[in-house]
Amino acid sequence: MAFIIKPLVTEKVSKITDKQPNRYGFVVKPEANKLQIKKEVESLYNVTVVDVNTILYAGKRQARYTKAGLVKGQKNSFKKAIVTLKDGDTIDFYSNI
Repeated sequence: MAFIIKPLVTEKVSKITDKQPNRYGFVVKPEANKLQIKKEVESLYNVTVVDVNTILYAGKRQARYTKAGLVKGQKNSFKKAIVTLKDGDTIDFYSNI
């Protein structure tokens, strides 16, 4: 099963990567556990994973005013994984563009 939805390339994750160059972020399915994430990253990118940290974000309610009136909705909840690789291993997200 594919547990990784997409790699995270945001300012917040870039700051983490600048401080510790062997850390990368991924959006994963909420039912994925750390062992499954580790196994999938190792098989997809041919690297050795040392540590996996996960963060579960709850969906937040949003409202905005439009010409039609008040529009209410909700953002999706998601799970983020920060993966630490062995020293010397790197992942290039832009290689297949």
